[in-house]
Amino acid sequence: MANIQAFFNNQFSNIQSNPNYQKIKSMPPTQRWATIGGIFLISQILVFGLLYLLFGKIVVIGFLASILAGLATGLGALPALFFKDISDRLFNSLLGAAAGVMLAATAFSLLVPGIDYGNQIWPGKGLWVVSAGMLIGAIFLHFADQRLPHLHFDSIPAANTESLQKIWLFIIAITIHNFPEGMSVGVSFGSGDMKNGIVLAIAIALQNIPEGLAVALPLIGLGYNKWKAVGIATLTGLVEPVGGLLGITMVTVFSSVLPLAMGFAAGAMLFVISEEIIPETHAKGRSRYATFSLMIGFIIMMTLDNLLS
Repeated sequence: MANIQAFFNNQFSNIQSNPNYQKIKSMPPTQRWATIGGIFLISQILVFGLLYLLFGKIVVIGFLASILAGLATGLGALPALFFKDISDRLFNSLLGAAAGVMLAATAFSLLVPGIDYGNQIWPGKGLWVVSAGMLIGAIFLHFADQRLPHLHFDSIPAANTESLQKIWLFIIAITIHNFPEGMSVGVSFGSGDMKNGIVLAIAIALQNIPEGLAVALPLIGLGYNKWKAVGIATLTGLVEPVGGLLGITMVTVFSSVLPLAMGFAAGAMLFVISEEIIPETHAKGRSRYATFSLMIGFIIMMTLDNLLS
């Protein structure tokens, strides 16, 4: 953990010592933010323009959807500006609903179409190809859990008794698990099915909302500036566009891997649901609220999937 903190501190120091950074920092506030906004806008035009030229419209839409899904983490963190804590019942209900949404999205937007695409490429073998992808995705998350230092949802006690080091280990865990979620959005759009891509992006966005709150509240409890805590929570979600871009370009260029990739994304998401989200909803009692919330989340996502069909 100390090595990770030292790496980020070193990178931040390098940025601060950069002449261009110093030049922008010395500008009046209005001019400074206008310059930053202009640089950001130009960079996005270049990125999206290049993606459109290389891969076409579907990749651009998929990448944008993964960005918006990732930004939902910041949206979820916004209540931390007004509250230092929320009840366990409400938080467990939000996580339960998120689990239900992810389960429905995994089933209807990844597994079912993945099997169909697999049968089109390898008649009669789609089920087995997707199943193999699911196992690979779960094994990938298993080894990521073992190799990278982090804490699970249910390892985080109250913020006022927790150390800064443990909070950052938890933030790393959220970031790790956001990558396959972004990848699932990209893979779904890469299939060419806009409906499945949109449904999955909405599901991931809804799931990210309680995660953002879970990141921001402990940081504020430890004395972090509220806006800085929201910013950190937002950054944990912005790894999703990286996974989204990887997933969508991979299956666009190599269409034969689409069923395997959809299985991989589904397996990774099911791993996160079972390993992280559901245990947390049962860790502090009142699990019955979380159970019914899970069912409601599943029904809402199932209904949305059918309405967009």
